[in-house]
Amino acid sequence: MIDLAQGKPSNPLLRLGAQPIALTAAALLLLIAGVTSIAIWRAYTGATPETDRVVASRQLQARTAQASEQLVEKTKGLEATQQESIDQLQVVQDQLQTMKRLMAAQQADTKRLSEQVTTLNESIDSLRQSFASARATEAETPSVTRRKPSRRVHASARKRSRG
Repeated sequence: MIDLAQGKPSNPLLRLGAQPIALTAAALLLLIAGVTSIAIWRAYTGATPETDRVVASRQLQARTAQASEQLVEKTKGLEATQQESIDQLQVVQDQLQTMKRLMAAQQADTKRLSEQVTTLNESIDSLRQSFASARATEAETPSVTRRKPSRRVHASARKRSRG
């Protein structure tokens, strides 16, 4: 028996004989079964990773666009509010300027009237002083000046002394 084994050339493919074809066929069947089961599973569940990725990216783009639109709207709203605030501030500043002008005019009128009152008070004081001095002069004049006798009294006194 040993002699027989040594006489034949050894080929591993010959040793397997029909086995490599069977192994290849089994691997091919397994591969086809796997691909088929994945295809059936995807069709049954309706979920494909590629479609899910596309849908997710589209949703993300839609959310981004919506967020951008909201930001634009909010920015426009802020701009409008800011413009209204600026307009109101301008009105308040104009009113403040008007009030300052009115207040300055009132202060000038008050100062002018105060000066007039001061002048009137000084005039009244000088009139009082002149009136008081005039009264004092009138009161002092009769006591200082002596009455001269009337001419008639003098004439009768002369006649008496002559006679």
